[in-house]
Amino acid sequence: MKKITWLLSIGFLALVLAACGTSEDENQSASEGEESSETEGNGDENLLKEIQDNGELVIGTEGTYRPYTFHDDNDELTGFDVEIAREVADRLGVEAVFNETKWDSMFAGLNAGRFDMVANQVGIREDRQEKYDFSNPYIQTSAVVVTNKDNDSIQSFEDLEGVNTAQSLTSNYRDIAEANKAEITGVEGFNESMQMIASNRIEATVNDRLSVLDYMQQRPEAPVKIAARADEASESGLLFRKGNEELVEAVNEALKEMKEDGTYLEISEKWFGEDVSK
Repeated sequence: MKKITWLLSIGFLALVLAACGTSEDENQSASEGEESSETEGNGDENLLKEIQDNGELVIGTEGTYRPYTFHDDNDELTGFDVEIAREVADRLGVEAVFNETKWDSMFAGLNAGRFDMVANQVGIREDRQEKYDFSNPYIQTSAVVVTNKDNDSIQSFEDLEGVNTAQSLTSNYRDIAEANKAEITGVEGFNESMQMIASNRIEATVNDRLSVLDYMQQRPEAPVKIAARADEASESGLLFRKGNEELVEAVNEALKEMKEDGTYLEISEKWFGEDVSK
């Protein structure tokens, strides 16, 4: 009798283990199927179609980088990049939805799929092109060195050697400062750099000429000045995750149409008084 009971117990245990094994196998297969489906869903056509089906183009931007992306006196998001991105979305037949974030979080946000595109003066560089796709350039500007107005020791980029500069850690301008052997202090954005210079907490910053000119126009009392300007211009583009060629092509077509019908020039002259695509 004990032997029969023992055999029944063994048989029952085998059935339980077999059932568990089947359940685990099914769960694993289901998981693998979901992962495969998610991977397939990242193709070019699907993202553009998803944007058009949802009726929204989600755009990452800072909202603190005047005159490109900032809040006006009514706390409305505006700026050159904001208007360009809105016009692009309109020509894609969708609404522009902006997701504001700090500069150094913008790339991670794009990687994580929190937005479909970044519009925030992202310089086109080889190292970024290895990881991301860019639209055709939509603006050109040059780098400048900014110091306190009482600082006469810095008059060129070469004078930055050993000088402490305030830079966003992932920006083009940080690279320029480092190339000129400056010491780097990381900041969250343009405004913090300018405030540190005005209060003499930092010696200089390398930054965007158009942003600096706008800052000085808006704050004529600020004790800052442009100490040097680079001869070469840099280009910025709208930024995308890799593998979304159809979306990039659609955006490039929208930018091309904007330039051909005069919309781009109208936006450019509104913010800068000139054509900043050249």
